[in-house]
Amino acid sequence: MDRRKSIQAIILGAGAGATGLIFKGCKTDEGPTVEENIASGAEEFFGRTPEELKLIEKLNAEQLFNTHEMETIAILSTVILPPKEPHGGPIEAEVPEFIEFIAKDYPEMQDTLLGGLMWLDHTCNTTFGIEFKSATLEQQKQILDTIAFHDVEVPLEDQPMEIQFFHMMRGLTVTGYYTSKVGIADLGYKGNMPNVWDGVPEDVLEQHGVSYDPEWIAKCVDQSKRGIIAEWDEEGNLLT
Repeated sequence: MDRRKSIQAIILGAGAGATGLIFKGCKTDEGPTVEENIASGAEEFFGRTPEELKLIEKLNAEQLFNTHEMETIAILSTVILPPKEPHGGPIEAEVPEFIEFIAKDYPEMQDTLLGGLMWLDHTCNTTFGIEFKSATLEQQKQILDTIAFHDVEVPLEDQPMEIQFFHMMRGLTVTGYYTSKVGIADLGYKGNMPNVWDGVPEDVLEQHGVSYDPEWIAKCVDQSKRGIIAEWDEEGNLLT
């Protein structure tokens, strides 16, 4: 099993916690109801409060990483999670943008991320005379192999900064990808799907001495109307 399939197996088998990073939503107090959000024109961000929308707008307007750093993050994310057909990889899933957004929302991550990016370039320059993003894949892997694994007996916060950096980047990359439309398509996960229901079997109905009203059951098992939400009148009669 290659590295990519291993990561997929971890995600499917252990959930989001397998990345080592658990992200909450934008941090706000309890806000307006859904109805108030919709009334305020926030239906495209269903469930987001006005305060959350303002925070999102504010964070999107800020810049944390410069162009060189964003390019390095893009390269690093594809080394961590190589793209494959037909869905693509971290770039198609906008993982670099996700990482920058999360880092802006959680400032405590910024020193580790910025310091780690500087470490990558310094180490790559010292070793190969070239910045990380311009190095060959084999050179990049040689650098990353020195920080990709850590002593599990030592708390992560006591590990060297560069090891903390890679652990954080790996978690952000996997989380960003597999919570994106691209990553979900890659997993092939479609969510809960309704089964076709044709009613209770006739022999079971006969055992209990009951039967369906022909007009009612025709409406209920009409497969051409699958996906249409049923409606009832005030007396509980099925309308559609």
